[in-house]
Amino acid sequence: MGFVVDFRNYILGAFVILILIRALFRPGKRIRRNGEPLRHPPDTLLLVGNGLKFLQSRWKLLGWFDRCQRLFGYETVALSVPTLPPGVLIHSPRNLEFVFKNEGLFTKGKFVKRRSWDLFGNGIINADGNFWKLQRKAGSAFLNTANIRVLTEVALPQYLFESIQDMEPSIGSGVVDLQHVFHEITTKLMGQMAYNMEMHADDEFSQSFDFASGATAERFQNPLWLVTELFTGSRFRKSVKIVKDFGRRIVSNATQNRNAQKHQENGNSVDEDSKLDQISGTLIQSLLDAIGNEEMVADAALTYLSAGRDTTGQALTWAFYLLLQNSSVVSRILLEVQRLLAQQKQDSPESEHSVFKPTLFTPASVPYTMAVFYETLRLYPPIPFEIRQCQAETTLPDGTFLPKHSVLVWCLWAMQRSRLTWGEDADEFRPERFLDDEGKLVNRSSAEFPVFYGGARACLGKKMAEAIVAQVIPSIVWLFEFEPAFSGERVSKTSLTLPMEGGLPVRVRRRRAEG
Repeated sequence: MGFVVDFRNYILGAFVILILIRALFRPGKRIRRNGEPLRHPPDTLLLVGNGLKFLQSRWKLLGWFDRCQRLFGYETVALSVPTLPPGVLIHSPRNLEFVFKNEGLFTKGKFVKRRSWDLFGNGIINADGNFWKLQRKAGSAFLNTANIRVLTEVALPQYLFESIQDMEPSIGSGVVDLQHVFHEITTKLMGQMAYNMEMHADDEFSQSFDFASGATAERFQNPLWLVTELFTGSRFRKSVKIVKDFGRRIVSNATQNRNAQKHQENGNSVDEDSKLDQISGTLIQSLLDAIGNEEMVADAALTYLSAGRDTTGQALTWAFYLLLQNSSVVSRILLEVQRLLAQQKQDSPESEHSVFKPTLFTPASVPYTMAVFYETLRLYPPIPFEIRQCQAETTLPDGTFLPKHSVLVWCLWAMQRSRLTWGEDADEFRPERFLDDEGKLVNRSSAEFPVFYGGARACLGKKMAEAIVAQVIPSIVWLFEFEPAFSGERVSKTSLTLPMEGGLPVRVRRRRAEG
């Protein structure tokens, strides 16, 4: 046993020495701004640079990024990690806009792909060029207006009602994990609509994917991941195998039922279930039509699944975490619901005794609720930071010269707390910042508010996420009251997205009868 430990220490020591040699004698052009070296972030050390900072927990690393933007404002600063290419950290919306407009120049590159390939393979997260275009086209075909309408009118109300029913036994006495509730809704939606498969938030695939996502994220922070995974990577490899097997099952199921999945236009009216049946599995069918290769289709399917279920479910979780702390915001959501119900009764008096219908709530009809959603995304972005790699020499608008293969990082968590962009109250939860004087939503540019990315890679699922949020938040707030079943601050666990560590446990009381 002692020999094994000594051997591991020998390997780590030798690896560190090689890293330091590489750092000292790294050839090539240097990053400069107007011919001068860039300033370095706080706690930059000789030889190891910012490497130790990246070994911190995700939550502490986000805090460090935030500290950097507070110290440097919009200034681009140098990032130095011994195992990585030269890099910079940008804070300026002007620089980020330049990145969005030059998608071909700033790609995921080998740096990102090498770390995420085991989990996502050829999925759209890693894809570039024509293969990326094929996957995006398939996603656009799935997320068309007709399918979004079925989601909001049929699928979402059904799964929302099921989740409400699941909370019933806990009312008044038990504890409910709202993160699980929201994750279950989005998992069911994506499973049925995208792949025509029954899926749940606590099944083996979901748990394996969550673990693999966390382990993949650690690769971006741990410069020695190739070494440490030799000793600690067995669970990760097992989780990836389960995820990949599930991806192949999605494709196999779609292939076997291909004829049954084809839409039939007969001009006859259809009931609610038939509407859902008609679009179930349309994403996987679109991917099969666009790509053909089943292994690549499986990668693409898994990537869309992650994007569709995780980010929206997590955004809802953080929204209710903030609502637990801001009763005045809850009151305004209730007033918005009351106004809509009153209007509904005025327009259709017979609806007075009808069952409460979530379909009443759309992004257009609940602007304050949507402002709550956007403000949540500002403070708790589901993708907290992004990394790109330069495919050729270039110069940013602020004069920073970037050599080929250099790494460019921006932290949404930090940028969206910038007082230069959002004002002196940037740290406060204030949904009104997304509303004008008439209560209408205010759009912010993707460079200032990049939660849905920007440019050619702007998020395809934005309308889907907005439709889900517009129904879920008002419905849950109208029907239930919550109080925290936890103490202290909630934080995110390590992941490629922003899941809440330990979930969001709450005690539930009924606010109103459903009818």
